Amino acid sequence: MSSKPSKVRRSLFNAPIHQRSGRVSATLSEDLRTKHGLRSIRVVKGDSVKVLRGEYKGIEGKVIRVYTKAGRLSLEGVTREKIAGGTVPVRIHASKVAVTTLNLDDKLRKSRLEGSKK
Repeated sequence: MSSKPSKVRRSLFNAPIHQRSGRVSATLSEDLRTKHGLRSIRVVKGDSVKVLRGEYKGIEGKVIRVYTKAGRLSLEGVTREKIAGGTVPVRIHASKVAVTTLNLDDKLRKSRLEGSKK
């Protein structure tokens, strides 16, 4: 990795979508860490997460949408009121949350989690 700031920024913000996808990962809760033998995992729609930092700290909710390009998540129940009225979901950075329950509808994800236990 380069130490030149411009190259580092270029590698972060102009990265291909498959590399950015890996950056939408969050830490696992203590019980999930011991159960699956992993420290972090990519967040997908349907996972339940707990916010660890910021204004919404302590709130637990289900992931409604994952914004891969921005590296952020929208959670159920985490909204902000607009000035003109109405509400809009708040996007929270994936590194500021911890996954509490996993969505195991995806067979590939489930098999990978079972294979990682050792």
